[in-house]
Amino acid sequence: MKKLFYLLAVFSLLTSCVSKKNQVIRQNILTLKDSYCKAPFQYNYSNRVPSYNSDSILAANKELQGTFSDQSILILNALDNLDEVHKIIDLKKDSSIAAQVKVLQLKSKINSKITIALTELDAVAAEFDCEGERVAQIGNYVDNLNDSRNNKMILYSIVTGAAASIAGGIVSDGGWSNAIDISGGVVGAGFGLATLNPKGKKVEFIHQRNLLRDIWREKLESPNFPPFIWYMYTEKKFSNKEKHSIISSMKERWLHYQFDDSTTEADQSVIFSDGGFYRADDLHNRAAMLNQMQSATRTINQNINYLLLDLDKLIL
Repeated sequence: MKKLFYLLAVFSLLTSCVSKKNQVIRQNILTLKDSYCKAPFQYNYSNRVPSYNSDSILAANKELQGTFSDQSILILNALDNLDEVHKIIDLKKDSSIAAQVKVLQLKSKINSKITIALTELDAVAAEFDCEGERVAQIGNYVDNLNDSRNNKMILYSIVTGAAASIAGGIVSDGGWSNAIDISGGVVGAGFGLATLNPKGKKVEFIHQRNLLRDIWREKLESPNFPPFIWYMYTEKKFSNKEKHSIISSMKERWLHYQFDDSTTEADQSVIFSDGGFYRADDLHNRAAMLNQMQSATRTINQNINYLLLDLDKLIL
């Protein structure tokens, strides 16, 4: 009887610790329901997304192709700086001080537009990064819920088995002793099977400003992104093979790896909605997708770096 008392005391202590841990987690989760990552203002740019008629733009600027790559020409067009570049080429024929000063002024104007583009890239990448961290926190919370539940079930199973064993030893009647052992085994097995819950717990997670939804729908314009960034995402000329845009390639990978090639499952996923009840797997998928978009956004810096090198060649 003394053994049973000690066993129940340990059981009570462990369940109390788990309960306190969950209480702390639930208090912290309240700070994660409203996104602290979204920009304080909507992108209210007066300019629309640049023209996607890339072949016509390149054909109209053939004289630049000796100095600039096709991608650099398209970026200059997107930044509305092609006129400045043509003026610099004309001014380079004039060796006067006035012409040189004008060249520097035009280059400064181009650099100003490039600086704005770079800050836009940093801002979008930072929001993806922040959202990824936020989702990871929620994911850890759900993982902790699932771990706590499984630990409880395992603990219940152990206690039930031990209690049945002790009770069976105390009861002298063989029939009752066997019945207690069998009942304890059945109940303990039930607690053990209860840990086999592949989907686990759910948690409500809201994100009315959903950057991933804009990527998945891939419209011509998105109010959640600066027009220049959206153009870089959606223009095929800026992908490696120039067959699919950056986000088209990203969507193909998501469809294959996150949704098992099921478009219906992807379209109905909570990941592309205003939010709802998430399981741990969905949260981890969302975090991975946000991190992938952050990386894709930062790679655009390479295109701008090549443009800066081309501009240096023009000025020298």
